[in-house]
Amino acid sequence: MAFPRQRMRRLRLGEGLRRMVRETRLHPASLVMPLFVRAGKGAADPIPSMPGQFRYTPDRLVERCAEIASLGIGGVILFGIPGEKDPRGSGAWAEDGVVQESVRLLKRALPEFPVITDVCLCEYTDHGHCGVVKQDPRSAPSASGGPCVDNDATLDLLAKTAVSHARAGADMVAPSDMMDGRVKAIRDALDAAGFADLPVMSYAAKYCSALYAPFRDAAESAPRFGDRRSYQMDPANAEEALREVALDIEEGADIVIVKPALAFGDVIRRVKEAFGVPVAAFSVSGEYAMVKAAAERGWLDERAAAMELLTGIRRAGAEIILTYWAADAASWL
Repeated sequence: MAFPRQRMRRLRLGEGLRRMVRETRLHPASLVMPLFVRAGKGAADPIPSMPGQFRYTPDRLVERCAEIASLGIGGVILFGIPGEKDPRGSGAWAEDGVVQESVRLLKRALPEFPVITDVCLCEYTDHGHCGVVKQDPRSAPSASGGPCVDNDATLDLLAKTAVSHARAGADMVAPSDMMDGRVKAIRDALDAAGFADLPVMSYAAKYCSALYAPFRDAAESAPRFGDRRSYQMDPANAEEALREVALDIEEGADIVIVKPALAFGDVIRRVKEAFGVPVAAFSVSGEYAMVKAAAERGWLDERAAAMELLTGIRRAGAEIILTYWAADAASWL
């Protein structure tokens, strides 16, 4: 049926009518706030590359999460910054690790507020890669240093990390490492440890993106050599994302993440249409930092730009959005 141009415009002439016929809606419950937690006490250190974001000590994290919970936000996802690092990232699964301590404190203070934990080794290894590193004999020394992550050796460590988070009281674990088979390894380990009901939110389609730089600054997790192209996805590939998602669902993922979000709306849409599971998208640090920088220079309106970006991610098909704007967006809605 053809609609005359005038009839289309009639429903745009006032905010009340525009709101009434709006097709895509954001809600605070669909937003998840990423938070950085470091060892120590009584501190909330600003992150220069991410204005408005902080590295919290566990006690200050509890204070911040109480504020976030009061806004009706769906939950938080925690990224740990340990006091010490080593080649295997042993702080990731330590029972007294910074994430484990934070989860215990949060669940005592806010038992009904969902706490998700990132499961990866990059913040905990002294080399900054997401697993145990070995030298790839096929790589020339000049080819970005020739690092290669030992996939299978890493799986056990990721599984140990996930179980330690579950024992601390996490409501969900989110493996972000992009090792092959890690969802199955984590699912099997959780089941064997008595956590069969704990869901897994997998970074199923995680691209090797330039937009992660502020995060790596915040989490002190930039690779000391080489890069992560051997295990994170090529941004040019979309069919591969569908294969990655299918494998993670087969291995037991309950929710799948596409990351980043801004440049990958087509992938979010294709994943949503292809699979019958909840889809999340991570609006990453670089997306946040670009808008913040432009807003600080008066080049755009941060609130308008952020809400437009988040609405676009939701329109693409993501039911859940992990975003550094979660608290601000909840207050704007």
